[in-house]
Amino acid sequence: MIDYDLYEIKPSKHFVLDYMRKWNFDIEDIRNSLKNTYKTDKVGRIKYEAYTRYRASGKSRKIIFVIYKDDKQIFIITGAEGK
Repeated sequence: MIDYDLYEIKPSKHFVLDYMRKWNFDIEDIRNSLKNTYKTDKVGRIKYEAYTRYRASGKSRKIIFVIYKDDKQIFIITGAEGK
């Protein structure tokens, strides 16, 4: 289990302009979404996919990120939205 409070969250420019704007998210919303995931898959050495449901809409959202443990950073690459 990953303790997201210990890491600094840095979103990519693509994620900020596309998904953070569309979802009306800020950094704390991302942190809370990562904490409340119903499924987290490790898809590479440092790359993860986190699946979460957000608010009452019930839409599934996927956040793709990498964890740099040496720098204590989580870099958000992109996101996706399902039904």
